[in-house]
Amino acid sequence: MTGPFRLSDKSRSLKPSATVAVASRALELQRQGLDIISMSVGEPDFDTPAHIKEAGMRAIRDGQTKYTPVSGLPELREAISEKFRRENGLVHAPDSVTVTNGGKQALFNAFFALLNPGDEVLIPAPYWVSYPEMVALTGAVPVPVPTTPESGFMLDMDVLASRVTPRTRMIVLNSPGNPTGAVFTPEILQAVAELAQQRGLMIVTDEIYEHLVYDVPQVSIGTFAPEHTLTVNGASKAYAMTGWRIGYAGGPKSVIAAMNALQSQSTSNASSISQHAALAALAQHEETTAFIDMARHAYRQRRDIIVHGLNALGLRTPTPQGAFYVMADTTPIHHNELEAARILLNEAHVAVVPGTDFAAPRQVRLSYATSMENIQEVLRRLGNVINR
Repeated sequence: MTGPFRLSDKSRSLKPSATVAVASRALELQRQGLDIISMSVGEPDFDTPAHIKEAGMRAIRDGQTKYTPVSGLPELREAISEKFRRENGLVHAPDSVTVTNGGKQALFNAFFALLNPGDEVLIPAPYWVSYPEMVALTGAVPVPVPTTPESGFMLDMDVLASRVTPRTRMIVLNSPGNPTGAVFTPEILQAVAELAQQRGLMIVTDEIYEHLVYDVPQVSIGTFAPEHTLTVNGASKAYAMTGWRIGYAGGPKSVIAAMNALQSQSTSNASSISQHAALAALAQHEETTAFIDMARHAYRQRRDIIVHGLNALGLRTPTPQGAFYVMADTTPIHHNELEAARILLNEAHVAVVPGTDFAAPRQVRLSYATSMENIQEVLRRLGNVINR
């Protein structure tokens, strides 16, 4: 310890991110004037639709700039309730819905509302890096449940069931998934729901990529076990509103109430302006659907090009059925994914995310939420590195 202070045990327990190291190096190279193409950003490259932006500006002009209820504007919660019914087949009354500062806060609140120290949480891997870190902050224990590239990262129910112990409290799902793009089948989701019902487990399902699916149906697991499920979503991915910071969740009323109590003592309400913009995204359904269809079509074209190109280069890459990521096996470049990412950055000037923090050894994640021109140039640069 130096100085008159010490950091808390919880803050010191957080793992440093390998992703941050790569991103910092990419910025350093860009400052040196190098042409770095980033395939690491997990956000849409489209602008927020005009009708949503206009709603936000109108809220400012109309003076809608005061505090709102902690749980969100009543009319927004009503719109989310209707969205759950219309798009997901879920019945969540407005008082069983909460609005948060991004989807990440909804997850954070849920974990702190539901978990005690020593509880175990099953998380299919590869997983989004924040799930195990958030769980660990509560004092609970994240338990990875491995999936394989050969299966398209599908969840194996025998493997999942084998990880259940008397201390298991929760299953975290992310379908469509980050980083894999996997979309769990209705049969898998129903089996997970039955396991949760049999063993008295809570399911926290992150469905932030629900509208970005290709070739397969997207099903909400809450339709199979509503009393055991908290559904988390948000405006960031489907509506290209990452910077607006609007997330939401629907589930059992007692869980939502506990999440609201936590939020009341941390951030209070999400931005009033952003809430009005999100309301327009949900209420002006026809315009929003047209935007989603356009974006989905573009992502699907990009997915097909990048998957074909990476496999042609010898970097084994399963075809994702959702989201806007691919996981590529970089063993032909280097057996260590961190070193492979470093080589791609320094030699190809392409920034990717090593699978280290995703529990995905020998793989890197590439986001195809970028232009087709960038994708084609990245494939050319990767080809040059592999040929050398």
